Amino acid sequence: MSDLPMDDRLREIAEDTRGFMPPDEGLALYAAGLAAGELGDLLEIGTYCGKSTVYLGAAARARGRRVVTVDHHHGSEEHQPGWEYHEPDLVDPETGRIDTLPTFRRTMHRAGLEDVVVALVGSSGATAALWGRPVALVFIDGGHTDRAAAQDYEGWTPHLAPGGLLVIHDVFPDPRDGGQAPYRIYRRALDSGDFTESAADGRGSLRVLRRVR
Repeated sequence: MSDLPMDDRLREIAEDTRGFMPPDEGLALYAAGLAAGELGDLLEIGTYCGKSTVYLGAAARARGRRVVTVDHHHGSEEHQPGWEYHEPDLVDPETGRIDTLPTFRRTMHRAGLEDVVVALVGSSGATAALWGRPVALVFIDGGHTDRAAAQDYEGWTPHLAPGGLLVIHDVFPDPRDGGQAPYRIYRRALDSGDFTESAADGRGSLRVLRRVR
């Protein structure tokens, strides 16, 4: 989408930050952020510890834009005790719940992106209901149940400007490779006729769609 390379320092920080996005997918997200940043600000659903936020923040800074990132910071279902991606050191000893907000704040401080990134702490659905302006990119990487993914799609795509980009992570057409909820909203977007896809813009499980109507 763009030949403007990512700042080396921010790229190193992004790759070093805990999270679940491989570097090639992160750079594809950065490229999508650059392209969308020509139109307006960027929005992310699913902050976790800020790994993908650094990629989007680097793109936003290059375009003179901002990133809004939405998360309740208590982790998705797969982050809870007994699940595959549970990380015990992220549990708040007082509440007994996952709390990724302190780690995210440290990531933004380390990256020097606190003037570019605006964090909204709350559920995706509640935040979308209060939102009132168009954005140029919606990146969906929140909860991976059908209910959560559908809520993200239904809540935020109405705020996506014409020509803006819908980016979805963890899209696995084959159920043997991963959960199907992100794939189902990806198909829903394409089947609606509101979006088109250039396969060259995505990487791995990351899909990039452009709003055409």
